[in-house]
Amino acid sequence: MTTSAPPEGLLGTGLSPLTADLMRGDDSSVTTSTLLELSTSRSERAARAAQLLTAVADPVRWTVLNRLGNGQACVCELQEHIPIPANLLSYHLKVLRDAGLVTTSRRGRWIDYTLVDDAQARLQAALPVAVGGKSVPT
Repeated sequence: MTTSAPPEGLLGTGLSPLTADLMRGDDSSVTTSTLLELSTSRSERAARAAQLLTAVADPVRWTVLNRLGNGQACVCELQEHIPIPANLLSYHLKVLRDAGLVTTSRRGRWIDYTLVDDAQARLQAALPVAVGGKSVPT
């Protein structure tokens, strides 16, 4: 993409070369820029979706999400349902926190975990195909 100087009279106004091109009536850079933005946007969305789906692909994390679907739980309650060492459970909870699927709140010396309100919607949006077999635009 080539950039050009702003049209006469727009020098020093702080306009981007893209805006200057639009004002001049040259939309060739707009098309290139728009396509680049769409491509970047799609690849970013795909990367975020892959990261989210990777976070839930582990059987332990899926079990944690199932348990948290019933409501808030502290680590000790989760360990009753998920028989793995505490440090490993903490790791899986961190992955889910980093993915933005669970939140924490401190209650004295206990840490309670809760599924975020939009977890199900975000997971559904991350899937490449919607319910009914229609493709979801990416």
